[in-house]
Amino acid sequence: MNAKDHMVFVVDDDPRVGEALLELLSSLDFRVMVFGSATEYIEFPKPDLPTCLILDVRLPDVNGLDLQRQIADRVHPPIVFITGYGDIPSTVRAMKAGAVDFLPKPFGREQLLRAVEEALARDTRSRLDRDQVNRLKERFSHLTPRERDVLPLVVAGLLNKQAASQLGISETTLQIHRGQIMRKMAANSLAELVRMAGKLEIAIPSSESTPL
Repeated sequence: MNAKDHMVFVVDDDPRVGEALLELLSSLDFRVMVFGSATEYIEFPKPDLPTCLILDVRLPDVNGLDLQRQIADRVHPPIVFITGYGDIPSTVRAMKAGAVDFLPKPFGREQLLRAVEEALARDTRSRLDRDQVNRLKERFSHLTPRERDVLPLVVAGLLNKQAASQLGISETTLQIHRGQIMRKMAANSLAELVRMAGKLEIAIPSSESTPL
C-alpha cells in the first residue's frame, strides 16, 4: 500500500501509545497522524483519501464510544478501538455500531495490522460506492419530471402499455421516455437500470399496486 494513498489516524491520550503506534505503522509504510484528544482529531482537516481511525475508548474530553455515536451520521473512517479497560458490553456496542475491531491493550502487531488493513479496504470500498452513487445522481438530475415518473414503472417490470396507461400517455410516448432514460442513465440493459435505481434508493411500486 502506497503511503500517499491513505491515512491512519490515531487518537490516544497516552503519548507513549501514540509514539509507539506512530513508529510501528510508519515502519510498515502507513501514513500516520497522532492526536491526544477527540477534539484535536475532529478539528483536523481530513484528506480526501481512504482512512482508518484507531481510537482509544477512554479519552480526556470525549469517550471514544460516544465519539463513534456522534459521528455515526457523517461520512467517517472505519474505527479500530483500542483500550486498556475493555469489557464485553463496550465491545458489543462498538461492533454493533460498525467498528472494525476492538483490541485490548496490549495487542499484537499482526492483530493491529489486520484490523488497519481491513479498515482501509472497507473505506476504499465505501468511497468507490459513494463515487458511483454521486455519478448516478448526476445522471438522474438530467431526467425530465416525466422521465422520473416513468423510471420507477419501467424498473418495476411493467410492460410499456401498462406504464403508459398508468401515466395517461400513449405507448409510443412511453417508449420515447424509456429510451431517453436508458440513454441519460447510460444503462445498457433493464437489469443495469434496476441496479442503478436500487443504488439511488428510488421507490419502486410493487406488482400488486400496479394495474395490469
